[in-house]
Amino acid sequence: MSDFYLIATVTSVSGKNGAVKIISYSDYPERFFYLSKVYIDFFGEKKLFFVEKVKQNKNFFTLKFKNFDSEQDSEILVGKEIFVDEENLVRLPDNHFFIHDLIGSRVIKDDKELGVIKEVYQYPANDVYVIEDAEGKEILLPAILKFIESFDNAKKILKLKPGEDLYEDDES
Repeated sequence: MSDFYLIATVTSVSGKNGAVKIISYSDYPERFFYLSKVYIDFFGEKKLFFVEKVKQNKNFFTLKFKNFDSEQDSEILVGKEIFVDEENLVRLPDNHFFIHDLIGSRVIKDDKELGVIKEVYQYPANDVYVIEDAEGKEILLPAILKFIESFDNAKKILKLKPGEDLYEDDES
């Protein structure tokens, strides 16, 4: 069975020709220009759609799917999530990770588990991992290579370098 990766959500119908407006979740929005097929989730089942045309506006994209030629045809797509399969996933450079791969990963430092990545905040300087420990406390970790030893996507384990002080403890 193929894995699917969420890249966008359809927000509305856009125009009379059946095009739809989408919100992109991709760090590489230019990817939409190279997509010929996507999968749209209908009640937990992924259906194959062929992309006919892509337009970029200031802060959103519109996609036109084959055989969806009117507003009425495309209304069924509003609110649906758009996925790609592994073959159409953007390949990342070394030491770059997809947020959806990081979420839920265990964080290990000095052979001890610090917690699980619950969220990733994206800031201009660098991302910040929100790690929740066993007591439910949040640890904020700057996503910089100085702290990261390795990431095993298959096992969902982020290993931190030993010895680096990650944060100041407020209670000491």
